[in-house]
Amino acid sequence: MPPLSHSFLYRAEPGLLLSPEEPSTIIQFTYTSNTQMYSLLKRTAAKCAQISRVYSIGRSTEGRDLLVIEFSNNPGQHELLEPEIKLVANMHGNEVLGRQLVIYMAQYLCSEYILGNQRIQTIINTTRIHILASMNPDGYELAASEGHLLNGWTNGRTNAQNIDLNRNFPDLTSIFYRNRRSRHYRIDHVAIPDAYWFGKVAPETYAVMKWIRSLPFVQSASLHGGDLVVSYPFDFSRHPQEERMFSPTPDEQILKQLARTYADAHATMSNNDTERCGASFYRTRGIINGALWYSFAGGMSDFNYLHTNCLEITVELGCDKFPSEAELYPEWKRNKEPLLSFIESVHRGIKGVVQDVGGNGIKGATISVRGIRKDVTTAEDGDYWRLLNPGTHILTATAKGYSRVSKRVYLPHNMDKAGRVDFVLEKVGIFVFIILFKQFHSNILFYISFCPCMALF
Repeated sequence: MPPLSHSFLYRAEPGLLLSPEEPSTIIQFTYTSNTQMYSLLKRTAAKCAQISRVYSIGRSTEGRDLLVIEFSNNPGQHELLEPEIKLVANMHGNEVLGRQLVIYMAQYLCSEYILGNQRIQTIINTTRIHILASMNPDGYELAASEGHLLNGWTNGRTNAQNIDLNRNFPDLTSIFYRNRRSRHYRIDHVAIPDAYWFGKVAPETYAVMKWIRSLPFVQSASLHGGDLVVSYPFDFSRHPQEERMFSPTPDEQILKQLARTYADAHATMSNNDTERCGASFYRTRGIINGALWYSFAGGMSDFNYLHTNCLEITVELGCDKFPSEAELYPEWKRNKEPLLSFIESVHRGIKGVVQDVGGNGIKGATISVRGIRKDVTTAEDGDYWRLLNPGTHILTATAKGYSRVSKRVYLPHNMDKAGRVDFVLEKVGIFVFIILFKQFHSNILFYISFCPCMALF
């Protein structure tokens, strides 16, 4: 076992130790306080200013920054057709391993890009990556003050208001279940009910919701601790009285594959060793539907799925929520490849641009896939991403006031990047009916209604 504060030197090959004379990535495998974390992330972004920046999405209850580090070949800008992905850690303040792993990942991405690691350069040149190392810095402060040996199972889990952040998001899943049988009910981009705002909304939750809504995220991983498994939505059971019930989303197959991507790349998560941590998941090879494991409402993953285009998995990194520093290096070795593979997996399925006949992108156009009752919508410039497994799919693009266009798409099993499928939509005719009402001693009122009459042309 290496000394606790030893710095390890890497090259592109996983786990390769180098002599100090060779170009290398240096990572110090120790815990970082909140102050140290902020300093380290800012120094990393400064070192790699051409591909990185830091920005704040808000503040915690006690006023600590919710600091994000971003990696992209054009930091600060969304680039047409470049998918955006996020990693969120330390949502529960006493689940600290994920926080450290993504801090190490930020250092690794920066250094390896500079050193010419082709894999890392390809990832950063084709993907916009956002890393929120600590969603709950207040909870971490409490957990860290007690340390590894004294910390209990729950101390520091909640924020400073004693709110469990992973139960504090709007419960859109119940709304989905109530309306799912309605043929015309749209299950994507489910609105936040007004009643939600009358409850206690943590500042951390509010900041993350604003963040999720502000960028066209395609996929996400939330890093936790307490078991060794990857779960995926829905997390809330369609029969709440049943504690454990399989509750799939319309995107069951692709979400299952995203979970599989992480678990299969992990050294022990998907093996059949019944003595390991998380042994109860060996029959499913380290993945599970969230509600089948245990059901809860107000989770972040369900919110991502029902309110946005983003597909999020929850990664439970191990049974020890606060491992000793001696475990940080072995855990990095176990999780580096899964994290990189997960980031790369955002380049699957299809992507494209929806435009009008003049070549202008159409914001908010809808992309439907036959047989999957969950649509995605286009971003500001008309670009979209749709994670799909291999096979034949019927895609349809629609937008208000435009024609409907469908295409048949075949995705082979050996594709290593998303297929490009663009749509050009034509304006449809509109009749304007003006109805004039004249009332006694009142002004004339004009009522204008617009009727799309595509069927008449």
